[in-house]
Amino acid sequence: MATTKFKGQDVELLGNEVNVGDKAPEVTVVNSDGLGDVVVGGAQGEKQLIIVVPSLDTGVCATETRNFNARAAELEGVKTTIVSLDLPFASGRFCSAEGIDKLTVTSDFRNKDFANAYGVLLGGSVLAGVTCRAIFAVDADGVVTYKQIVPEITEEPNYDEAIAAVA
Repeated sequence: MATTKFKGQDVELLGNEVNVGDKAPEVTVVNSDGLGDVVVGGAQGEKQLIIVVPSLDTGVCATETRNFNARAAELEGVKTTIVSLDLPFASGRFCSAEGIDKLTVTSDFRNKDFANAYGVLLGGSVLAGVTCRAIFAVDADGVVTYKQIVPEITEEPNYDEAIAAVA
């Protein structure tokens, strides 16, 4: 059983655990800009950086998204996507207010298909039903080359490792 922590307490991660070397599941999520479908994972002919956050309505998630937005501008040939369970309308407002324009910000709100396919859905805790904080790098052939489940949900990820994984 995979776990992470929320304020020091273990939290079970539900769904199918995806690890380095596995084929990245291809999942459709909803774009925050216009409610269109966005496919993440799978072989897309370019590298992908999939950044999973619990909610853009928290300080750590907002900071993380702003940081990745700034750093994504340095990446060439990398599709960079934020996935949360926020409603697309709220995500869209966040992106407009914060000037998030280098990332695709998406929602997994419909069926939690992404959260379940990647094993990042939080189980029995006060945050049950949202995603943990995680990052997956996927190569052009759809293979996971890097995975980071942030050990403590309330902390930021290792940005340098994540960027190096797709640089």
